[in-house]
Amino acid sequence: METTSFLLVSIVSLFFVAAYGLSETESLLKFKKSLVIGEASGLESWDRKNPPCKWFGILCDQGYVWGLRLENIELSGSLDIEALTGLKSLRSLSFMNNKLRGPFPKFKKLGALKSIYLSNNQFDVKIPKDAFDGMGWLKKIHLEHNKFNGEIPVSVAKIPKLLELRLDGNQFTGQIPEFTHKLHILNFSNNALSGPIPNILRTMDPKLFEGNKELCGKPLLTECYSPYNLSGEPKASSMKKTSKFLYIVAAVVAVILALLTILGLIIVLCRRRRNKQPLMSPEPGPSSFQRRGGIQKGDKGKYSCHSKKRVAKKMIHTTKLSFLRDDKGNFDLQDLLKASAEILGSGCVGASYKTLLSNGSVMVVKRFKHMDSAGSEEFQDHMKRLGRLNHENLLPIVAYYYKKEEKLFVSNFIDNGSLAAKLHGHRSLEQPNLDWPTRLNVVKGVGRGLLYLHKNLPSLMAPHGHLKSSNVLLSENFEPLLTDYGLIPIINAERAQELMVAYKSPEYLKQSRVTKKTDVWGLGVLILEILTGKLPESFSQSDKESEEDLTSWVKSIFKGELTEELVDQEMEKTNNCEGDILKLLRIGLSCCEVDVEKRLDIREVVEKIEDLMKEREGDDDFYSTYASEVDGRSSRGLSSEGINFS
Repeated sequence: METTSFLLVSIVSLFFVAAYGLSETESLLKFKKSLVIGEASGLESWDRKNPPCKWFGILCDQGYVWGLRLENIELSGSLDIEALTGLKSLRSLSFMNNKLRGPFPKFKKLGALKSIYLSNNQFDVKIPKDAFDGMGWLKKIHLEHNKFNGEIPVSVAKIPKLLELRLDGNQFTGQIPEFTHKLHILNFSNNALSGPIPNILRTMDPKLFEGNKELCGKPLLTECYSPYNLSGEPKASSMKKTSKFLYIVAAVVAVILALLTILGLIIVLCRRRRNKQPLMSPEPGPSSFQRRGGIQKGDKGKYSCHSKKRVAKKMIHTTKLSFLRDDKGNFDLQDLLKASAEILGSGCVGASYKTLLSNGSVMVVKRFKHMDSAGSEEFQDHMKRLGRLNHENLLPIVAYYYKKEEKLFVSNFIDNGSLAAKLHGHRSLEQPNLDWPTRLNVVKGVGRGLLYLHKNLPSLMAPHGHLKSSNVLLSENFEPLLTDYGLIPIINAERAQELMVAYKSPEYLKQSRVTKKTDVWGLGVLILEILTGKLPESFSQSDKESEEDLTSWVKSIFKGELTEELVDQEMEKTNNCEGDILKLLRIGLSCCEVDVEKRLDIREVVEKIEDLMKEREGDDDFYSTYASEVDGRSSRGLSSEGINFS
């Protein structure tokens, strides 16, 4: 009887999970039909057996799909954007480095989109003039390295929030439209554009306009001339006369050269016949040489988290959880299995589930697939060490389950979501953006949490090892809580090197080593992400030899002063905050120092951040929009005006 009721509850739970995402599931499966899928696309995971948040390339927040990232998987065909209109939380689309073509996608049907990435595909069509009408929330458009032709659509210049526009490496013609505001990132190089560069763009780098022979005006050295010459004759007429004359001269020269060439060949043939020598003699050597393809020695193959066939889930029958906190031991594994579950997200290391227990508690269960580098005893000893950690900026692990094939971590559910979601992902249009005081407070809390980990896990070279914005949760009062810390000793070494942030550091990429300052580098990248609002992963290039990342991009722009490109335009600010933002930017860059010896250690970083916070103590105008009533704070001192850049 118990078995029957257990199965019934499980079936009902699965039904509700499926029903919860039914609209999104059908929309995505309809979209999939428009694609021509390569052999190792990873899209075999797109089926009705699992909710969309567990599919390859799907980005979710709080169980809703906010982004599609289908890159480098040899997709071809066209994009059926109409099929995606059922995804009400969709904010980001990325199809970079594929083989897509066909008509320009009707992105304007998704009015809430914030970013579009179509770089390095095979589109060879004109973009309709009204292609971006009504897209008031769009901030980033990347169309570089296709074969788009025709004029740049006027509607793109009228997008009010547009910050990034990459059109380089296409075949656009005509003039650059007049933009309503200056962009942070743009590139028009290597097209067939003509005419004067708009005044608002004349202070940009000349390299952004190179490769357009008929463009003129600043910042290029080519001047734009008036339409009339000195005699009052229209230049077009004068230029036509000049062109005709030049054509005649060129034709005469070509005829003379052709006659001389023919005469020379006749002389050579006559001499060779006289000497009975062939005109061409065969070269010695093999007739052909074929080089076999395949992976060369030293090449690093890509490992797709979802390219392997999914193994059917096995029911877990062991009944005991190992609790690390005494105050949460009022449920067991069977309670988790019977609870209604909602998938929060799925990554390369595992999936996270939100569960509502019968006692009313809401917990998160994270299933790890590649945690097999430690034996049972070593694993449990390490978990006890993590269980003893206690800090206000760490999300504690409540309990864990050990099994050779997989491990489960249980923690409290944080309703406010992650820092990554607040900076880049799904949020209601009415919700205010993270203001400067909140962002500075997040940096302070992350620094304190890291320092605590370094003090209490001294045997680990990188006590966190996987610091990024998606692993920073925000409490109800927007206090940061670090997650996924201390995993390096128990994660499969090969998977760790492929996935974890510590192994993306300069010292590991160049010297294959992780140091005590590797976490500091991760903190530096996080600080730059918080200030600029740019996702570090968006700097990955199709050119594997390119070393551009968020850090190098900031360094290339930063010349000692704060500029618009370096500050997230969605960050609400208080008066007179330019100096503080500049100081934090310098701290972030110091954390990202390539030379480990010159890089700050974690204690120095926290001290500098604490000093920056102390300068604001007692300042009634420096209050976060998200401060709680308990703190006695208000937002009366906030100003929504932008920074006054010199």
